[in-house]
Amino acid sequence: MDATFDFSGNVALVTGASGALGSAVAAAFDDAGATVCGTDIVAPDDDESQVDAETITYYEGDFTDEADVERVVDAVVADHGRLDCLVNVAGTWRGGDPIHETDADLFDFLFDVNLKTMFLASKHALPHLRETADAIVSVSSRSSLEGGEGDGLYRASKAGVRLLTETIAEENLGTVRANAVMPSVIDTPMNREMMAPDESWVDPADIADVVCFLCSDAAAVTSGAAVPVYGEA
Repeated sequence: MDATFDFSGNVALVTGASGALGSAVAAAFDDAGATVCGTDIVAPDDDESQVDAETITYYEGDFTDEADVERVVDAVVADHGRLDCLVNVAGTWRGGDPIHETDADLFDFLFDVNLKTMFLASKHALPHLRETADAIVSVSSRSSLEGGEGDGLYRASKAGVRLLTETIAEENLGTVRANAVMPSVIDTPMNREMMAPDESWVDPADIADVVCFLCSDAAAVTSGAAVPVYGEA
């Protein structure tokens, strides 16, 4: 069943917009009539970027740097007059060694990219979102629900995204809704390079539809949720 949304007149900010999931989210909001603002450290004309530069207003920025986050959020509001939706997609996966063999630099890297970006973007977007009484959606992970061998730091950072989502929802009851989505393996070019494709992998566009739903009036009574988006696996 196809889902349709109408975000005409709304401004959506998508972090990690140059990646596979971020670009799919940007495309979904664009199809629904939103003004889409994308931000990433990878520019749209970079060989690694997957976003259609014609569908977004792009703001290059490092969202692990608070000054950069504040600059981008302020620029979005100055350019478009409002902010209605924040989608925290920026993130990455790293795994490999057990905890006792893991370098501390990997901890800093994963918590910066996966959790700090979500924290800083939400912090600086919330004052504007409180004015429009709208929504934040962040990307957690199915693996955040339990510990596991080899990628414990990734799981912990994504668990932090879930818990911070619940906190934001509680702190902004009746004003800003905050929810998370929990993918498992997403069907992306990078994953296809690392692993043999599997029928259980989920298309980024299908996850983008859930993100749009959570930002829409159809989810007006949903906040503080962590929504599974890993298909039937």
